[in-house]
Amino acid sequence: MNARLVVIALLLCASIVSSFGQSSLKIAKLKYGGGGDWYANKTSLPNLIKFCNAELKMNLNPVEDVVEVGSPDIFSYPFVHMTGHGNVVFSDAEAQNLRNYLLSGGFLHVDDNYGLDQFIRREMKKVFPELSFVELPYDHQIYNMKYKFPDGLPKVHEHDGKQPQGFGLIWQGRLVCYYSFETDLGNGWEDQSVYNDPEEMRRKALQMGANLLSYAFMIE
Repeated sequence: MNARLVVIALLLCASIVSSFGQSSLKIAKLKYGGGGDWYANKTSLPNLIKFCNAELKMNLNPVEDVVEVGSPDIFSYPFVHMTGHGNVVFSDAEAQNLRNYLLSGGFLHVDDNYGLDQFIRREMKKVFPELSFVELPYDHQIYNMKYKFPDGLPKVHEHDGKQPQGFGLIWQGRLVCYYSFETDLGNGWEDQSVYNDPEEMRRKALQMGANLLSYAFMIE
């Protein structure tokens, strides 16, 4: 089935259920092996969901799920978020499952929480041996959804003080995985009390996160 049709079908199902006063469309955080802290940024996704429901009327379930890389349950989520600071290891079966998910219309957002870069590049090569991450130009659709980012990703935390970069894995013209590097969007989504970031910085991070979800669902 066409990847776009898969996502549309999921949204239609969510719309039908929402007519009964419920929210069924859910997003998930990815649980992976290797010792890295996949569970980092505990308040980030709930806050992003709240923002998208309020600002974009997405009607997402307010509770994030956790899904393992190799689980068939991953196909229930049109958007999966991955974060952490350390090592990541995908088994061959997990890599194949993640590949099948992405080819079926799923979308993966990888957010480097500082220290993830070398591991995620290695492991995503298991998923797509034929692809490499490419930096997306600022005129890419993902920066031009509901919220406009003419200069690309907003900078949230300094880390190494480098310019933030957004990389993608593109399969047959479709962006299947977006990788945010040197910014840490998830930190910007956290409760304000966690890092005491300025409210404007947090809002920019949430707006970029909303663009990611909008792109995954193809809602403008």
